[in-house]
Amino acid sequence: MNYIGALDQGTTSTRFIVFDGKGIIVASHQVEHQQIYPKPGWVEHDPWEIWDNSCECISKALKKANLQGTDIQGIGITNQRETIIAWNPKTGKVWHNAIVWQDLRGADLIEELKTKVDASFLQKRSGLIFSPYFAASKIAWLLDSVPDLRDAATKGDVVFGTIDTWLTWNLTGGKALVTDVTNASRYLLMNIETCQWDDELLALFNIPRQALPTIVPSSGVVYATTSPSGPLRCEVPVCGILGDQQAALFGQACFSEGLGKSTYGTGCFLLVNTGHQAVASKQGLLTTVAYQIGTDKPMYALEGSIAVAGSLVQWARDNLKIVQDPKELDKLAASVPDCGGVYIVPAFSGLFAPYWRSDARGVIAGLTGFVTRAHLCRAILEATAFQAHDIFKGMEKDSGIEMTTLKVDGGLTNSKPLMEFQADLLGIPVIRPLVVETTALGAAYAAGLSVGVWKDLDELAAYWQEECRWEPKMEAQERMQKIRFWKKAVNRTLDWVSTEHEEE
Repeated sequence: MNYIGALDQGTTSTRFIVFDGKGIIVASHQVEHQQIYPKPGWVEHDPWEIWDNSCECISKALKKANLQGTDIQGIGITNQRETIIAWNPKTGKVWHNAIVWQDLRGADLIEELKTKVDASFLQKRSGLIFSPYFAASKIAWLLDSVPDLRDAATKGDVVFGTIDTWLTWNLTGGKALVTDVTNASRYLLMNIETCQWDDELLALFNIPRQALPTIVPSSGVVYATTSPSGPLRCEVPVCGILGDQQAALFGQACFSEGLGKSTYGTGCFLLVNTGHQAVASKQGLLTTVAYQIGTDKPMYALEGSIAVAGSLVQWARDNLKIVQDPKELDKLAASVPDCGGVYIVPAFSGLFAPYWRSDARGVIAGLTGFVTRAHLCRAILEATAFQAHDIFKGMEKDSGIEMTTLKVDGGLTNSKPLMEFQADLLGIPVIRPLVVETTALGAAYAAGLSVGVWKDLDELAAYWQEECRWEPKMEAQERMQKIRFWKKAVNRTLDWVSTEHEEE
């Protein structure tokens, strides 16, 4: 029997999942890690906690499956993107906590660069836009703020890597210092056409090239083998890497132009495959690399990112304390027919696509004495669906493709009220696959292709099966009215910013 391991390192937790030769889950283990908030708008993780959790997950998942490391044919990695760690690859010294993708500390630099560089140049060169979301401003902040770091980086004693680089380096005992092309495309430093670090972008952010990992394909390559002293206790090929959202696209078998998916996790991310063409967005979306297999030309995607989705449910539980768990929130949301006129725009870290306003802040609009805890719970779920709708429509305009279904995955797809409302809002069927852990599955697929567990993409596509489908039932007039109120609520987040500036 063939087994592939997938190390899935996310924003709030780490998992290791063992898949069999048909892409079915054999065993898994998951551990949460601490969220560190040094200042408003700042978010950090402890890199060593993430590595320790990764080791624990690997060991315990293998034990659950009654397997040894030698039973695993290959390891795939998928990770939270844009999150940056600075460490010395020669000694292992970590210079600073990981700066998480949600972190806004690079906002001042981004605003300064907006006055010096035309946004069209940035989009054409990198496929991205000016935003502290991406890794470049985080790296620049580290170089300017951590004593002696710039000097060490210039000497080659520092690497700035996303989580995939950190995990690969640790798993292989320091033999591999790489990032795959999907993660590299999120640095704001990679040329989207050549898929290599770009000298002009490096100069723009004043980042030394020697401080960055080598860019490699997502699949079709063995980067190195695991260290026998590591959690697998033997040498296993590390042979697949995909950023989490591209991994979900891969796991959903969206291998053809026009196929798309939406992942509902901590954030919410919609991607549509645009083939070998890097499509420039006119709707505030991002052009990103979907995946690359060996020496083949890369496949591209359009992406829309939502910062707060599942984390809004956590906020309701942990901060507001209006529910004890997501199941209670779902039950309350399902107990009322609508949101009672309440609209929540969770711009905790600003607004992402298609607005890209890092200065926006969240609002709750439409409160009346009629509103109950149940209405708030429903509005919390509907907020994610509204944000996804904004991105979905932008994708259709950019790509010229009218999407007739939407494949979905992630933890929030367990919410029946959310999925029903998402189908109603989009006016098309929403489909969940049999294997919902598509992010880990995509990483496993990438690794399995590299070592011959699977022959090609056609074989992988044949494994995809539908598990659940939600059909739209809402009338068009009601849908348009709800979207209109949502737009008004979004405008309130921008009104708040304007008012704040006027008072200053």
